[in-house]
Amino acid sequence: MAQISKKSRATKSYADKAYLGKYPYNLIESENVEKYYQLLTNFDFIQAKINHPEFGVQALIEDYDLIDELAELERPEYNSKKVKTLKLIQQALQLSAHVVAIDKTQLVSQLHGRLLDKKISEIPALLTQAKQQTTAPWLRSLTANLTPAGGNLIRTLTGHSSSVTAVAVAPDGQRVISASSDSTIKVWSLQTGEELRTLSGHSSGVTAVVLTPDGQQVISASSDHTIKVWSLQTGEELRTLSGHSSGVTAVVLTPDGQQVISASDDSTIKVWSLQTGKELRTLSGHSHWVKAVVLTPDGQQVISASYDETLKVWSLQTGKELRTLSGHSHWVKAVVLTPDGQQVISTSSDNTLKVWSLQTGKELRTLTGHSDWVTAVALTPDGQQVISASDDSTIKVWSLQTGEELRTLSGHSREVTAVAVTTDGQRVISASSDETLKVWSLQTGEELRTLSGHSSRVTAVALTPDEQQVISASSDGTIKVWSLQTCKKLRTLSGHSDWVTAVAVTADGQRMISASSDGTIKVWSLQTGEELRTLSGHSREVTAVAVTADGQQVISASSDNTLKVWHLQTGEELLTLSGHSEWVTAVAVTADGQRVISASSDKTLKVWHLQTGELIATFTGESPFYSCAVALDGVTIVAGDSSGRVHFLRLEGIKGG
Repeated sequence: MAQISKKSRATKSYADKAYLGKYPYNLIESENVEKYYQLLTNFDFIQAKINHPEFGVQALIEDYDLIDELAELERPEYNSKKVKTLKLIQQALQLSAHVVAIDKTQLVSQLHGRLLDKKISEIPALLTQAKQQTTAPWLRSLTANLTPAGGNLIRTLTGHSSSVTAVAVAPDGQRVISASSDSTIKVWSLQTGEELRTLSGHSSGVTAVVLTPDGQQVISASSDHTIKVWSLQTGEELRTLSGHSSGVTAVVLTPDGQQVISASDDSTIKVWSLQTGKELRTLSGHSHWVKAVVLTPDGQQVISASYDETLKVWSLQTGKELRTLSGHSHWVKAVVLTPDGQQVISTSSDNTLKVWSLQTGKELRTLTGHSDWVTAVALTPDGQQVISASDDSTIKVWSLQTGEELRTLSGHSREVTAVAVTTDGQRVISASSDETLKVWSLQTGEELRTLSGHSSRVTAVALTPDEQQVISASSDGTIKVWSLQTCKKLRTLSGHSDWVTAVAVTADGQRMISASSDGTIKVWSLQTGEELRTLSGHSREVTAVAVTADGQQVISASSDNTLKVWHLQTGEELLTLSGHSEWVTAVAVTADGQRVISASSDKTLKVWHLQTGELIATFTGESPFYSCAVALDGVTIVAGDSSGRVHFLRLEGIKGG
């Protein structure tokens, strides 16, 4: 790859604030496109701008937008192949921004995970340069194991501490408002992914959120039985609407922004004055929870969806029930209207969407394709396409006219709970129980390849070194020892008071170590079945256990977010390894007993020095990690995550690795 300058000169330049800030723009202004291209494919510049306290990853991302000015002018310097290269790097940075903003040391591993399969132009050279110039230990992806650049996903917004339940886009298309089970509402910049503010005040999960037509106020619904009105600009709580006797599940505004309509698990719909907070009327008729509500464009009729398997159409003015739409065979969970107000689209736990005539109540067509409950639905502004969200972790795009499934958007690791479309119809924003929001391009769609594994009621299994015996752990609180040759049960080891979650055997085959949800680790004689000692210290469930090759130390992982190192012979606790922010789900130890690898539901893998407890390297994935293993070379790591993806990584920057 062409170099911008010699190393010493480059190092000096990259430390200069004015150079980092203005140089890309100056190159475009002076029509020096080739040097601009060299600059933005040079790892020195990329790393320097991200690390500089005045800039960071978003400022770097914006440097790549400068090439678009040439595209608009149709300049001859605008080379499509080079532009594609720049856009792929930019997209990799956008996808990694939420990780790199927190931990800049993961820049090189994030780029590798997203660009490794891109063989065009300068990208392989960029990755080689990044690898060669990174001296600190890091985890290198051996395959393209993160969401790749060039796909549908544009950016991931993280910050909520629990499931994201709803999402809305401000009328200006610049801000996203998300609601969460963590009782908060967050406001984000759609352009940068930055969290602008948090609205706190609800005492339970927030279930729905909507904006006034002028974009000045946010209305939120909550399981705490209330609706709250907020100033979007300041985050101030303006008023609380109280009257429902159970959780409020949905909320909409009349087109003039004067009235709020809320749905509730108390089986009613209520109409409120936004200005005064006064309850105007109650619509009663459903026999089960009401989960969704919409208004016709003229603001005259309300359509509600209920767990009583029906939709109802009401007069907003009088509160009178006009008709009932029946046909779903399970709970109706969401409903939307076409822009012309002529058709209703409903989603149900029967895994289907149905299209109805609002005028006659007649069912027009059924859309099938999801493999689990359909939880939410949205329409493009032109009314041509339907976007559905499902508990099968996908979003599907359909033709409203024909009912044909156009594409599937895959990437969430858990249920998709809500979807919204930007006013220009170009982007979809989805919310998920994996605690993230994702932004997608609606124009194209692709399914990501995953590797799937088996599941069983037996929680763990291990073989003795001579491969003569099998040890199984179970949720019944016991460990069983079996003959591999005859499949006969040899003995049962009882002593734990809760699930046994993991087992390991010492290299000499004499002792077995078990981990349990009762918070303890037990050491057993494999020969006699005798319990030798109990290791206590974790404050919650022990989820995994490993033993060093010399049989001297045990490493345990726990849902208390820590790992502990124990002396096997004495039971003494030697070290506590802290750094994960959620459950530690798996642990492995290198053959030389020097390093520990931990996997966590916080979506990270960490490598630790066993003797000192020092954190060596971190890799952040896109889904919770639930398994990990390390090869005999001590640097090749394999880890599995909740999305079904298998990650192959190599620990770089370690002497002898």
